[in-house]
Amino acid sequence: MGEYDYDLFVIGAGSGGVRASRMSASLGAKVAVAEERYLGGTCVNVGCVPKKLMVYASHYHEDFEEARGFGWTVGDSSFDWATLVENKNKEIARLNGIYGSLLSNAGVELYEARATIKGPHEVEVGGKTVTAERILVAVGGWPSIPDIPGKEHVASSNEFFYLPDLPKRTIVVGGGYIAVELAGILNGLGSAVTQLYRGPHFLRGFDDDIRTFLAEEIRKKGIDLRFNANIARVDKNADGSLKATLEDGSTQEADCILYATGRAPMTDGLGLENAGVELAKNGAIVVNDDFQSSVPSIYALGDVIDRVALTPVAISEGMVFAHNTYGKGGRKMDYRDIPTAVFSQPPVGTVGLTESEARAAYGDVTVYCSEFRAMKHTLSGASERSFMKLIVHPESDRVLGLHMVGPEAGEIVQGFGVAIKAGATKADFDATVGIHPTSAEEFVTMREPVPDKAA
Repeated sequence: MGEYDYDLFVIGAGSGGVRASRMSASLGAKVAVAEERYLGGTCVNVGCVPKKLMVYASHYHEDFEEARGFGWTVGDSSFDWATLVENKNKEIARLNGIYGSLLSNAGVELYEARATIKGPHEVEVGGKTVTAERILVAVGGWPSIPDIPGKEHVASSNEFFYLPDLPKRTIVVGGGYIAVELAGILNGLGSAVTQLYRGPHFLRGFDDDIRTFLAEEIRKKGIDLRFNANIARVDKNADGSLKATLEDGSTQEADCILYATGRAPMTDGLGLENAGVELAKNGAIVVNDDFQSSVPSIYALGDVIDRVALTPVAISEGMVFAHNTYGKGGRKMDYRDIPTAVFSQPPVGTVGLTESEARAAYGDVTVYCSEFRAMKHTLSGASERSFMKLIVHPESDRVLGLHMVGPEAGEIVQGFGVAIKAGATKADFDATVGIHPTSAEEFVTMREPVPDKAA
């Protein structure tokens, strides 16, 4: 290893890159990491963390209204976007500092500069060339916006977190979880929101009952949610507002048009072609189960390999890489039964197979569903409802999928995710005593399956 400057050079200090760097260093490797933007990557800076903080902020207007039903008198209230953004920025800066300390304390050398690959063992960073036995690419993804006339007038999810003002009228374009979450934030903070999705239904890949139920709840909260709708062009008006012309010829005015139409692996200009690294059609780096690319000395993980684009997945991949490369080895990344949440309003929590996936894999399945008004809303007066669903294999009795729409869905499903991962059966659920009164207890009290839709 002495012939190289480093045992491992990591390009990208997001969640996956930082974890891989720290763990590899703790296992004895000499490690450097390069980051040209911000420590912590998408999640910390323009993703999970600021998004969740803004979700909290957007809920207060409902809390104020619902408090009256519990005897509270709430006075006049107002919202200041600048204060929220300023406080959010302070928290992000604090987290950036923590990531820097974690790397430093682990003995990882940090280059705050752009790095590009010059060959199988060479990286150009900060105006000089360094060598490494292995190179790990963990640069993540970047928002992808369709190439339409007027594209320069729209904002991506990255810019959303730094908008100078809260738009009075917003068009959110997209049907993935980011679009759904940002539409809910803006609506909750007082913007008049229209959400457009080009397909027949949003949240592709989620259970169909969840998608349908959430769409109804979102509309109840005032979001103008439209499917089979897409923007053909954007024009800027003389007063600075925007005019969106849709593909059906109709037009709509807005103060901000926000695109959340997916993210693409950020491999352009990285120099991967200099080493002959194989890329997929969408630009993702093709890797094997050990995260090794077509070039044996170059590895990749996280969103740039386009498997499961979630922060905890990238962290887990980083752990697998470090232990297999510099530790005892023998680890494999398991992508089955990964719990996830959509911080929509109300939120979604899900783990395991959707009903359609379960039927495709196993044929007949048994489905249990429950829809109800949460106890809180019997006094709050809110019309919001919750929905829960279990999908069970009729022969083995194993719970194949668990899905929820309702308050604290992410918190609830995280715990059930352990049970699903451990292979829990419906009998295990039935034998578990519920915590009363909670919404979560509904998952262990559902006894009657719904009629088989496939029958």
